Amino acid sequence: MSDTIAKQLALVIDLNTCVGCHACVTSCKEWNTSGWAGSLSDTNPYGKDPSGVFFNRVQTYEAGTFPNTETIHFPKSCLHCEEPPCVPVCPTGASYKRAEDGIVLVDYDKCIGCKYCSWACPYGAREFDEESGVMKKCTLCVDRIYDESLPPDRRKPACVLACPAGARLFGDVTDPDSDVSIAIREEGGYQLMPEWGTRPGNQYLPRRKSKRVIHEDELVRADNPLKKEGPLPTADQKTPSLDDVTSW
Repeated sequence: MSDTIAKQLALVIDLNTCVGCHACVTSCKEWNTSGWAGSLSDTNPYGKDPSGVFFNRVQTYEAGTFPNTETIHFPKSCLHCEEPPCVPVCPTGASYKRAEDGIVLVDYDKCIGCKYCSWACPYGAREFDEESGVMKKCTLCVDRIYDESLPPDRRKPACVLACPAGARLFGDVTDPDSDVSIAIREEGGYQLMPEWGTRPGNQYLPRRKSKRVIHEDELVRADNPLKKEGPLPTADQKTPSLDDVTSW
């Protein structure tokens, strides 16, 4: 870790636990829209081509070959890199990294919306807000984690508090005794795309596969809707009709 950083606050995301429920996405959107980083615009949210600003997104894809497949949910946001490539390319100094906690932020008053930072980020973590004309990104809920009016156990990013599976951890990855550091050591945590030399603060815990035997009868649905249907049932002509049993 860089000697200029007192600590590096970051997220550790367990890909083995994440169920892709998008609770982190919606809680992030809600908190930051009404918080320090807001507002986060929504464009045509209920129409054909919805768009908008999201600090956190969950990508879901399927890996393997049937029947040995698995669904993988991959949450992704700003990784708060130790060497963030978005910072040196900013012509106005709007993008900056805080020395006291390692969080990468954007000063909206300085941002001119040139999008240089989004081009420099290899993770696609920058969002351009067309309504305000500035670049926005995950702040690790900086307005929440330092809010002393909240109980200590609630001073965490909204996504961490909302995760029903406990797949998201938050803490100082430079502290060897922190929960995040212990999880990284014990579960084989890794940085995303280390070849870029950005040294992301956020890290991921890998999928931990368990062997499963799949029997042939498990691959055939008893109620398969693709099977050819037989003759449809018909009503008995002698059964009383509604006119026979009711009074209009």
